[in-house]
Formats: sequence, C-alpha cells, structure tokens
Amino acid sequence: MIKEDINKKQFYKYNFKMATYIEWFSQILTVAIQLYFQQKCKYKMLKEVCPPKENWLESIIDRKEITFDEQIVIMLALMPHIRPQILDIFFIQNKNIDRQYTEFGGWKGISHGGFLPTGETASFILAGEDMEKKKSVIRMFQKNHWFYTQNILRVEGAGEGEPFLSGQLQISEEFLSHVLLDSDYKPDYNTGFPAKLITTELNWEDMVLDYNTAQELEDINTWIVSHKIIMEDWGLRRFLKSGYRALFYGPPGTGKTLAATLLGKKNNMDVYRVDLSMIVSKYIGETEKNLAKVFDMAENRNWILFFDEADALFGKRTVTNTSNDRHANQEVAYLLQRIEDFPGTIILATNLRSNIDEAFSRRFQSVVYFPMPTEELRTELWRKMLPANWLSDASDKLADIAATTELSGGSITNVIRQCALYLLQTKEKKLNENMLKKALEKELIKA
Repeated sequence: MIKEDINKKQFYKYNFKMATYIEWFSQILTVAIQLYFQQKCKYKMLKEVCPPKENWLESIIDRKEITFDEQIVIMLALMPHIRPQILDIFFIQNKNIDRQYTEFGGWKGISHGGFLPTGETASFILAGEDMEKKKSVIRMFQKNHWFYTQNILRVEGAGEGEPFLSGQLQISEEFLSHVLLDSDYKPDYNTGFPAKLITTELNWEDMVLDYNTAQELEDINTWIVSHKIIMEDWGLRRFLKSGYRALFYGPPGTGKTLAATLLGKKNNMDVYRVDLSMIVSKYIGETEKNLAKVFDMAENRNWILFFDEADALFGKRTVTNTSNDRHANQEVAYLLQRIEDFPGTIILATNLRSNIDEAFSRRFQSVVYFPMPTEELRTELWRKMLPANWLSDASDKLADIAATTELSGGSITNVIRQCALYLLQTKEKKLNENMLKKALEKELIKA
C-alpha cells in the first residue's frame, strides 16, 4: 500500500512538471508571434520567458544543461503527441494572400488534423528573420548534435532540392516512449524493421562452454563494459574504430545465439536478431535499402545486432562474369562498409567460417569458435537441464549415460523435451533409463 502511494505521488509530480512545461511553451509561442508581428507584448525578447525552475526535460533525458533554445525545440517536437491544440496558433491566415504564413512552416499528416511542425517552425520561433540565429537552429539538426546522437529528434523528409528546414520535425519513438509510457522503446518486428528482439530466461552462469570460448566471450563483455575508458579516457579513439564486431562459428546448437543473447542480458542491452529472409532481395538495390533500415534504427541505441546464418548475407564474393555477380559483390561491399562504420556491437553467426568473405574476417575483433561439447561438458549440461523432481537416487547415473552420446546443447534440449512428453504419456513421476535411451535414439535418428 505504501509503495502504491509512492508511485501515485511520483506519477502526479511527473505530470505536474510536464504540465508546467507545456504552459511555459504555450507562452513562448504567444510571445514569439507577438514579437514577430510587432504586437503589444510585455517581453522585449523571447529569452525573458524563463523556463520552469524544476527542469523536467533534464530529468527524463538524463542530461545536464539543456539550453533555452534546445528546450523549445524539444517541446515543439513533443506538442503534436501531448497537446496538439497548442500548435493551432499556426493556422492563422495571411490575409494578403489568403493562405497560411510560409514562415510558420508545418506539414499536414494523413489522419492527424492538427499542425505538424517542421524545422522552419523551430526557426520561426527561435530566429524570426535573424539569419545568424537561423544558422544556429540549423546546427541543432546536424548529425553531430546530441539531438541526433542521443536519438531524441531530427529533421527528416525534405524533398530533393527543397530547403533543409522544410523537413518534418520528428521526435524519436524511443524518447516518446520515455515521455508517454515511462519505459524503454521496443520496436515491433515488421517490414520497416526486419529484426526481432530475442531474450532468454537463462543467466550468464548457466552457459556451459569450453575454456577458450568462455575467454573469448569475456573479452567481448569487457569491451562492452569498458569501451569508454579505452576510447575516451585512454585517447585511443584516434586509432581505433568505434564499435565491436565478432564472428561466432561452429556446428548448429552449440550456443551461438544463446551467447549473443546473454551478452546483451548481462549488460542490459537489447539483442535484435536480423531476419535475413526479409533483408535479402533479388531486386537490385533493395537488399542495401532493407539493411540500411536496421542500421539506421540501431545506430544510436544500446543494442546488439545479431546476424544468424550470416553466410547468406555476408558470403564470399565471386569472379564478376555477369551483371548479377557484379551486383552481388556490390551488396557485399556495401554490407562491409556499414558494419565497419557501425558504432555499436555486431555479432555474426555461421556454421562454417569458410563461407564468410575474407574481407569481413579481417575486420572482426573476435572470432569465436563454438565446438561440440566434450563428454565432460555434456555431463554438466545434462545435470543442469534435468529437473530435480524427475530424478531418483540414480540421477548421476542417468546424466553419465546420456553424456556418452555426442550431442550439441541444442539437441540435448530436444531430448529433454521428448523425455517430458514420455513422462506425461506414461504418467510416470520419475525419469528412467528406458525413457532416456528412447529419447536419445529418436534425436540421433532425426540428426
């Protein structure tokens, strides 16, 4: 009950702060229009309209010292989502030409009936006709500004040859999720974003790996945890490319996908498995476009991109005998460049390392081999996986019997599932040697 009361207080406090900011921004719009049209106004300049003392934006963005101009731009981009009617002020008609004022900017959505801001809207509020000030507005929408690098907002959609600021002022779905839902944004799997969030209920300690593989994974984990020290504190950014690229290879079922997922879980990072069936296209240029969607979405997020069965996309280049060969080689070259420029963590997985183009191999910081588990490791896997309530006093004996059969971790899970079905069908309470051998035999026949 006490916890519920605390949550309610936090909710009302959060909404009060947001309402205070909305009221301040509404006043900003009124003053901006009064000053521009030289109407009666109690302020001589926009900066006299002081923002609220409790900085709501700094608390949700987790950034100190957001400037006055930056606060206005963020609020402008948020308005269509939290208080769209405030922007109705921009529907004022220019009586001389019987249409809206060009300097207000704005664009019309398909279903939304309100005013949607553009970069020109931000420029009107902050700069008016001041060209020097307009330059500072444009700089806020460049790729080196924290609006872009922290994935807060950006200007997009200006047509070819049209002014840069005529692009739509778009708030990121990630930031919007923090504002409206107070939660992290998880994009849905669709044609526009052909990648799926993968998770596991297992933990880092549940992995059973040989020593060399475990050490290689520890190297990747150390990079994820400490890359800022390496790149910034030690000044190695000048020599090292940002991001980390790893190749996992080995037989099916040996833990490649699980290792990638647990690297993410251990470091509070989402892991997205890219769906190659939706990436690869027979049409020229489409594969590159599909891949660009994934990289653009992931660029400034704390994600791991995981490409399973990567040889389908990152295979060896061929001798260019036909136009199709040239196109395939262009695709591989494009993928190589995007991966090399990606600032985050990328993991590629394949069953056969020899299928991966050598140009990719040279650019991996880690190449990790996942071998079939030895009998000792299989015994450990069986003991971890077999539920305690299935086992009698002979539990160690069952694990030892099962471990003599050479299976991958993935195949062992299939055997466990089959054992569960046998227990249900026979209404037995304990797993016996007969059931286990029967399930093992079935898995071997399937293989």
